[in-house]
Amino acid sequence: MIDTGKAFCTANKQFMNGIRDLAQYSCKDNLVEASLTKFSDTLQEMINYHNILFDQIQRSIKTQLQTFVKEDIRKFKDAKKQFEKVSEEKENALVKNAQVQRNKQHEVEEATNILTATRKCFRHIALDYVLQINVLQSKRRAEILKSMLSFMYAHLAFFHQGYDLFSELEPNMKELGAQLDQLAVDAAKEKRDMEQKHSTIQQKDYSSDDTKLEYNVDAANGIVMEGYLFKRASNAFKTWNRRWFSIQNNQLVYQKKFKDNPTVVVEDLRLCTVKHCEDIERRFCFEVVSPTKSCMLQADSEKLRQAWIKAVQTSIATAYREKGDESEKQEKKSSPSTGSLESGSETKEKLLKGESALQRVQCIPGNAACCDCGLADPRWASINLGITLCIECSGIHRSLGVHFSKVRSLTLDSWEPELLKLMCELGNDVINRIYEAKLEKVGVKKPQSGSQRQEKEAYIRAKYVERKFVEKQAASVPLPEPGTKVLPPSQEEKRHSGPEKSLLAGEQGAASQKVRSSDSGIQPSTDDSREHLASTISANSLYEAEGDKQESPVFCDSKQPSPGLRLYQAAFEKNLPHMAEALAHGAEVNWVNVDENKATPLIQAVRGGSLVTCEFLLQNGANVNIRDMKGRGPLHHATVLGHTGQVCLFLKRGANQHATDEDGKDPLSIAVEAANADIVTLLRLARMNEEMRESEGLYGQPGDEIYQDIFRDFSQMASNNPEKLNRFQQSDSQKS
Repeated sequence: MIDTGKAFCTANKQFMNGIRDLAQYSCKDNLVEASLTKFSDTLQEMINYHNILFDQIQRSIKTQLQTFVKEDIRKFKDAKKQFEKVSEEKENALVKNAQVQRNKQHEVEEATNILTATRKCFRHIALDYVLQINVLQSKRRAEILKSMLSFMYAHLAFFHQGYDLFSELEPNMKELGAQLDQLAVDAAKEKRDMEQKHSTIQQKDYSSDDTKLEYNVDAANGIVMEGYLFKRASNAFKTWNRRWFSIQNNQLVYQKKFKDNPTVVVEDLRLCTVKHCEDIERRFCFEVVSPTKSCMLQADSEKLRQAWIKAVQTSIATAYREKGDESEKQEKKSSPSTGSLESGSETKEKLLKGESALQRVQCIPGNAACCDCGLADPRWASINLGITLCIECSGIHRSLGVHFSKVRSLTLDSWEPELLKLMCELGNDVINRIYEAKLEKVGVKKPQSGSQRQEKEAYIRAKYVERKFVEKQAASVPLPEPGTKVLPPSQEEKRHSGPEKSLLAGEQGAASQKVRSSDSGIQPSTDDSREHLASTISANSLYEAEGDKQESPVFCDSKQPSPGLRLYQAAFEKNLPHMAEALAHGAEVNWVNVDENKATPLIQAVRGGSLVTCEFLLQNGANVNIRDMKGRGPLHHATVLGHTGQVCLFLKRGANQHATDEDGKDPLSIAVEAANADIVTLLRLARMNEEMRESEGLYGQPGDEIYQDIFRDFSQMASNNPEKLNRFQQSDSQKS
């Protein structure tokens, strides 16, 4: 009974703990929490009383009765054993005495004496045995009644304690009962109201989805908007999965399940844009595009799609306001602008950080103010246009789409060296002379920094998308007469005795000229001349068989070449302002010159030997894998010419190094034949990285850190220390 009672107390304690947990889970309901807490406390007291009861039972019954059994009954059993032994001896004496013959007097006397002694001992032991029986009987009555009396008193105390405890709880129980009666009445009323609403909803017409989803940028929990959206996976199957999305803390995140940690889609909403998607089969789709990836999403209706797009756009503007001041404070703490590129001995971390990009880009003429509204100290840039922008104008540029403008932060993003040089080759003054050439003629007033956003947006769209202010007449770019040939670098340098005239000669600042001279080819230094000469010598083995191909003939059919042809010519001449002007006049970036083996401007840029020219074309949508009639793409030509920096750039931009030309040679085999160790290293590393990603199923991933570090080092050398990559060309030149 005691063991079972203790098990009962243990089960009661578990039940009481469950009630306490239920009270904690009901913390938002004061009535439930208070009632359950009071009940659990009462049950805990009852469990304590039960434990006291079983302790008293242990002492009153178990302990006392065990003493009675182990001591008193043991003595009785010992007396009984002696009595039974003497009784047996007496029986034996009687039997022996009866068996003695009368004629044996000696045996008769001995048997008589034994019988007498045995009877005497029997009477004595029997007397002790009877005494033990009487004592045990008397004590048994007292012990049993004493134990039971103690047991009953223990129960009396237990029930008195329980009665007192529940007497104190009874008023609360009666009050709760009255509240429950009222709750029942309220629940019945609420049920009737809900049934009526349910009936009304069932009668509603759902033919058109009129669901409204509100967003609040000032929400207390930081969640601007949340709800279910379909997300297209980035795998090869492009499957669609329904996920719970939310906009919070200037990020777009989603969860597969409620308790899962959120997966971040966009780290910083300032670096993304959102647009409708009407070119896929599914309806109500929109796309969130960031500098590193894009996410295709689908809402349940058109109204929901519009609500999500508006919420993302509003959050982008809010993110600008919240973090703009913080970024400006951090930037003001940075060191003054030096106006020149850092030396190659500095660490690559310092070369890539945004502070350095801001200093370099802002020193270009016109870049100290926003290109579109004139606001001072711009912190954003359009990398394909080569201009600087303020926060508000950069947001408008994002809405145009990446095919018009690719926006990047000068302080928050890392900058590749070739991008920095690209920005330094152009600038706000150059681009505005192209895209605002007719601004005064058409009578349009350029917006100021304090103008309304709608006014700025209309102006920027007219300027870059519709190109209303671009001069439609013949370009000011000096072009060759029809039938003349554009010579390769080796012959071009012999023909020109002085520096080539630029579109804006004399108008660029000294800092811009200093940056441009290292890569534009306007007036090459001694090292640049050696590089062009060595490139020509190393390419002879593959280009001599092409005859006039080395001289790059371009025949013009009219005095005003097409924009595509002008882009093609400017790419070879390394003239980025002319290239930007050709694109503004509608040049197709992948224009094909049918008169020269279907070469593209990107291939011409490779032949011209300029890394920045190639980067400019790639940023404006040039296809790195378009090949000429001989099956050679830009990567082939860069490998033949020994342009290590261009090879590195094309591999980073996804060039196909497995493509073969009409001779069945891929870039790697060409580099091996030319014994160009740097290019062979880059090609083999890229191929090994590609194979590793395919074997591990990491499609679309950039590669491991070692691979990225090596390519980053080559990019740094190609942009800041090109002489380090000229070892192969110089050695070949010396041999020649």
